[in-house]
Amino acid sequence: MPEFIFAYHGGKTPESPEEGAKVMAAWQAWFADMGEAVVVPGAPVGPSKTVSSGGVADDGGANPLSGYTVVKANDHDAATQMAKGCPMVISGHGSVEVAEVMEM
Repeated sequence: MPEFIFAYHGGKTPESPEEGAKVMAAWQAWFADMGEAVVVPGAPVGPSKTVSSGGVADDGGANPLSGYTVVKANDHDAATQMAKGCPMVISGHGSVEVAEVMEM
């Protein structure tokens, strides 16, 4: 079964411990709903640098990565349907880029 990377963009830092607990519960519920499809739960990421032939930029580009997950799905459409359940998508605070991991 193909694997897909969910690249998270956006999101926001919870404003209180209570909000943080609510956000974490939403992510845990989403992962539980996906079950064994989750291959690598991934993690949030910190500040990034963009490396190009022109040098290194400290801004992470126009839409910096904020985290990642790797899942298994029958096809791109199935993976995209799973991504629609992402708490960042549901809350309107971010987006998920879905890309198939190509076997070499």
